[in-house]
Amino acid sequence: MLSHDSIWSAIDKLAERNQLTPSGLARRAGLDPTSFNKSKRVAADGRMRWPSTESIAKVLEATGASIDQFMSYMQPNDGRVSVVQGALPATPGAIPLIGFAQAGAGGFFDDGGFPAGQGWDLVEFPASPDRKAGVYALEIQGDSMLPLYRDGDVLIVEPDAQVRRGDRVVVKTREGEVMAKVLARQTAKSIELLSLNPEHPNRSFDMADVEWIARIIWASQ
Repeated sequence: MLSHDSIWSAIDKLAERNQLTPSGLARRAGLDPTSFNKSKRVAADGRMRWPSTESIAKVLEATGASIDQFMSYMQPNDGRVSVVQGALPATPGAIPLIGFAQAGAGGFFDDGGFPAGQGWDLVEFPASPDRKAGVYALEIQGDSMLPLYRDGDVLIVEPDAQVRRGDRVVVKTREGEVMAKVLARQTAKSIELLSLNPEHPNRSFDMADVEWIARIIWASQ
């Protein structure tokens, strides 16, 4: 019998057999790179998210695997919802906090840009208590984001929020650079960002060079 855990286990094993991460498997199949991230497998309200049959068909075609091989990768389970490994437990009234300087280092985020691992502090969340899972805080360090954000200001970031042109966003590149900018334009292949500080240049990247992008939903002033 198919189950949530067994389907995702098969996708993970298919990626591993092809020496890919789940994100790499999604990219090879022409899907959004975050499609198979562990953070996307359970919704904020606890509902299980399942990969579509179209997505499965695309990864089979991209890897040359047969449906029989895919089925063989499934493992029996006890029916429980899978847990995102390394995710931080939710704390009522508080969210994870880290400085911009630390955010560029490895180990603090999963593939989808959600907080993970150790080394996070906690800060009281100043907005509605019905926040979505995965919201976290970044503390501004330095003056590169003046005049909008000052040293010590705290940005509240929601990785799962849809981003649109004109939104203030935090972007992390695959080289480990983390920046807060205004989204000017985004396509399937590239992204253009406007600088918050007129003394700093606007930036543009190929989407292949972007690890994740998340919307800023609140900032202390």
